[in-house]
Amino acid sequence: MAKREAKVVTQTLAAGNPELPRCRPHSVSGFTLLELLVVLAIVAIASVGVGFAMRDGTQTQLAREALRLSALFESSRARSQLSGVPVRWRVTPQGFQFEGLPPSGRSDDDLPQAWLDADTTASVDAPVQSDTLLLGPEPIIEPQAVILQSRSQPAQRLRLATDGVRPFVVQADLP
Repeated sequence: MAKREAKVVTQTLAAGNPELPRCRPHSVSGFTLLELLVVLAIVAIASVGVGFAMRDGTQTQLAREALRLSALFESSRARSQLSGVPVRWRVTPQGFQFEGLPPSGRSDDDLPQAWLDADTTASVDAPVQSDTLLLGPEPIIEPQAVILQSRSQPAQRLRLATDGVRPFVVQADLP
């Protein structure tokens, strides 16, 4: 029996090797799914950044102040009903003040008296010229409203109002 020897030829991928087969790599056209996802993520992040940059900071700040003031009004109404002492809220040059709350003796129980943003100002919206709101002690009070406004942009305004039974709520201000 004759022995057959199989000759195995291995090709190396050395540059300039003349024995390499002349084949072209399969040409790829288009984008892979991963590339498309990366581009979409970049576009989404850029869109969010532009959205935050375009938000009106003044209107957002007024909305934050109105929600905070609403919570303070409801807190003082509840404390007024518990103590039986009338509580009044009035605007001061530095901010606002709650008058009539009995001292609790705890410093963390005192209500704030300043705006979060110094650009905020307020006025009581009443048919009769008044600069105070009566917040209790009766469970039903007269309808009352406060207009919050930006000093630097007077057109930016919010209205905080109650019908006397329900809590104070933020409303878009009248033109």
